[in-house]
Amino acid sequence: MQPIIELKNIHKRFGEHEVLKGLDIAIRPGMVSVIIGGSGGGKSVLLKHVIGLLKPDEGQVFVEGQDTVPLPERELTEIRKKFGLLFQGAALFDSMTVEENVAFPLVEHTGLNASEIGRIVAQKLASVGLSGHGAKLPSELSGGMRKRVGLARAVALDPKIVLFDEPTSGLDPVMGANINDLILRTRDEFGATCVVISHDIRATFAIADEIFMLYDGRIIASGTPEEIKNSADPVVQQFIQGKAEGPIRIS
Repeated sequence: MQPIIELKNIHKRFGEHEVLKGLDIAIRPGMVSVIIGGSGGGKSVLLKHVIGLLKPDEGQVFVEGQDTVPLPERELTEIRKKFGLLFQGAALFDSMTVEENVAFPLVEHTGLNASEIGRIVAQKLASVGLSGHGAKLPSELSGGMRKRVGLARAVALDPKIVLFDEPTSGLDPVMGANINDLILRTRDEFGATCVVISHDIRATFAIADEIFMLYDGRIIASGTPEEIKNSADPVVQQFIQGKAEGPIRIS
């Protein structure tokens, strides 16, 4: 199966700090791929390379077979329309209602009339269990509800790929499970490829078709949840078991 996203030999340095050190990763279409790794280990930097917000110092980034690294900003904007992005804190516009937040990408990137936009917004809000909440402001919502609004906005344009940045961070176990279900529904109902950045191991094993372990600037292991659970790599085992002792050191 041809990868829908592929990063080859990605190097990225910020000053003296080299974050990505020849990273390779291939994401297959129609799957939930979860990238795990420690805080500050480069997961968000990797995600920004995927969507073209950062360019590598060296290496190639392919989206549906097209190398996006040499593209000018105008062409990158077209590539980004293939993506939906659910930010860690949902990143809603505080001055807009729920409906207006979900409608924003439709207003910005389509020529649809108000009636058609309203229909799509209502459909997306219903898909995340928020029918009847469209007139509320983000400040009137719980953290979990804001994330669901963020997801409705992320899939408003029916993207082929949805990126999730720490989607269960700061949520209680019940709400976290609800977000996990929404990720699986994003794959199953919208047919999207889902790429999830996480250090929530329980959530990772609940939703992943494939898991990638990022450590020291590279992907050091990948496989199904069962393969990762049975990995012989001591770094992988320390991380997924959450042990203080092992090769991973707190700097």
